[in-house]
Amino acid sequence: MTSRLNQAAIVLGRSIGSGKDADAFELGEAVVKLFKPEVPKHTAFREAASLAQAEAFGLPVPVVRDVRRIDGRWGVVMSRVEGPPFAESALAHPSDTAAYLKAMVLLHVRVHACEVTFFSGLKARLRTNIRRAAELDEERRSELLAELARLPDGDRLCHGDFHPWNVLGTIDRPSLIDWTSAARGSPAADVCRTYVLMKPSVPALAQAYVETYAGHSGESVEGIFAWLRVVAAARLADGVPHEVDGLLAMISSCHPER
Repeated sequence: MTSRLNQAAIVLGRSIGSGKDADAFELGEAVVKLFKPEVPKHTAFREAASLAQAEAFGLPVPVVRDVRRIDGRWGVVMSRVEGPPFAESALAHPSDTAAYLKAMVLLHVRVHACEVTFFSGLKARLRTNIRRAAELDEERRSELLAELARLPDGDRLCHGDFHPWNVLGTIDRPSLIDWTSAARGSPAADVCRTYVLMKPSVPALAQAYVETYAGHSGESVEGIFAWLRVVAAARLADGVPHEVDGLLAMISSCHPER
């Protein structure tokens, strides 16, 4: 009886965002990230665990309050993050673009300062996705897997989906959302993933982001782009048709992009 009453008491508020795998709704003073029906239960619990660990590191993230099932969909209930995505703010205020990029970079560096153990390995995830990418023939796939094997494993917290649509708030108080892809790995790989995610929509900012990150960290631009081919190949498995040609061009490049 208690669970039925609790279920009946759940009233979703207005929609505040929608993505490929989940939708976000107001839930009283909180927010619930509600995954699509086909997304498995463990995804919600994995994101909740990642957020809890990020919070323990003192990172500016939503605070997890609950994991629950609503109308057949698993969701993470968390505190609300105020403010628009950095992407919207930077596009609306071009003169402040450099400041937004720097704030993003400083936040990313904070994430990468966290040494972690209880996260899945980023290289293992890249390897799995390269094997899943239908656009690769077996020769190219084997070549990329061998290239990935030579790259460092790393032991740092990697967000896995760090881009200006997942950084919300103001330049002086940014918050980082969407932790379903968090992993343990090399910061350079995580920054390269940011580049690959940003390039289709904001190519100039993607390049500037890599250069700004290199200027505020111990990484080099060359070290970041050493991951380009394998990160682009793994992105193919995400199933974003309009990005395929661009990703294949990155994979075919003989030298890091500059």
